[in-house]
Amino acid sequence: MKSLYKNRLLLASALGLFLFASCENDDIPVVEEEEVIPLVAGSANVANYVSIGNSLTAGLTDGALFILGQENSFPNLLAQKFAMIGGGDFTQPLMNDNIGGLLLGGVQIQNPRLYFDGAGPALVNQTPTTEVSNIQAGPYNNMGVPGAKSFHLLANGYGSIGGVQTGQANPYFVRMASNPNASMLEDAVAQNPTFFSLWIGSNDVLSFATSGGAGVNQTGNPDPTTYGSTDITDPAAFDGIYNAILGSLAANGSQGIVANIPYVFTIPYFTTVPYNPVPADANTAALVNAGYAPYNVGLQQALAAGLITAEEATARTINFVEGQNAVVIEDEYLTDLSALGLPNYRQTTEADLPTLLSASFIGTLVNNDPTLINGVTVPLADQWVLTVDEVEEVTVATDAYNASIAAAASANGVILIDANAFLQQIFDTGIMFDEFNLNGSLVFGGTFSLDGVHPTARGNAFVANQILLAMDEFLGTNFEEAGELFKAADFTTIYPEVLP
Repeated sequence: MKSLYKNRLLLASALGLFLFASCENDDIPVVEEEEVIPLVAGSANVANYVSIGNSLTAGLTDGALFILGQENSFPNLLAQKFAMIGGGDFTQPLMNDNIGGLLLGGVQIQNPRLYFDGAGPALVNQTPTTEVSNIQAGPYNNMGVPGAKSFHLLANGYGSIGGVQTGQANPYFVRMASNPNASMLEDAVAQNPTFFSLWIGSNDVLSFATSGGAGVNQTGNPDPTTYGSTDITDPAAFDGIYNAILGSLAANGSQGIVANIPYVFTIPYFTTVPYNPVPADANTAALVNAGYAPYNVGLQQALAAGLITAEEATARTINFVEGQNAVVIEDEYLTDLSALGLPNYRQTTEADLPTLLSASFIGTLVNNDPTLINGVTVPLADQWVLTVDEVEEVTVATDAYNASIAAAASANGVILIDANAFLQQIFDTGIMFDEFNLNGSLVFGGTFSLDGVHPTARGNAFVANQILLAMDEFLGTNFEEAGELFKAADFTTIYPEVLP
């Protein structure tokens, strides 16, 4: 018995040693410490960062400027990262609330923000509290001014409250200008930035586009003082203005980045409403066609007289069918046949871009008359659709601006961000931002806010990351390697967004 007990004891001891050794060698996980890569500044000098531009720089989103949007502006996001490599304070002319909109003398002059009401964008039903005449003491590192065009950055008096009602001044700049006669560029340069960002020029074509081409293409007219608010800036004038702006910003050796101009047809303001949004049954189509029959006959007479080509006669012929139909529009680019009593009517094609606002207008009745339907029996006016010819004008101007921006960036030794390229990719296929796919869809695409033009917080974070990556490449920073790029999950795009 003792021998048996002794053998069992020895066996247990041996087994225990075996198990211990096995656990020690195989089962205990080895935790490898992740290497901590320190963030380095490289040659970047971000001690005093100043951003200048328009609404894209200011942080406007959902159709208005408000505190939450400003806090998620791409310059403010960049400043958070710059603080890690020697960046200083970054100030912004914050609005009073998260309602958005502006008051001038207690009278509302800018609408509050949009929110998603379950069906689509809707205005917040609250009154703005930000009063333009309540001047904010600067200077401000964020010199983004919603509505600014390239030439506005050089305009003295753009911050004069007396010029707001006449359109000579901008209420957002009035709130932040160092004095009523200052220019945006003067106030930016006076801060002696060591690093700057410049994103300007989109409004030089965008205002024309969002008006449906109601403005004038000023190509060939180098005098911006003669332009209307929705005109296309002359590319030659833009070239001189842009070089003057960038030259002043970079004159003291400041480092900087500039971004070029995206094509308007890549944003949801022009891609959400289809060209053929009008449903019709067979009876309705027949009634509409009967109404346009005299017009179509007149087109054939004009063709027979050699006044228009067969191609134009076909393009102008109105024909509704059972199913989805293109809207009827007035097109000033068509041959003038008014001598025959014929208007410039045609139906839209896939090359035409109805604006986002047209969604709430197409199909409405004129004076509650069921026979007068906007876009069907009553052609849409110019403001509701950017026609194929107008798209071409905007594209030509945008290409010219971008050529000027690229040349100026090279001449001044600053980094160029190709915003046009990545917005095109977002439009074409979408771009992965961490585990999220950013695409060009309104509301749920993640990139664009409810106004169909300006980025969401997540969209701004993506823009900021493109700048940080460019700095890694050209200035020797290591934001990506050190794990300091922004994460998509930190920026919600779920609607409805936080309301005031």
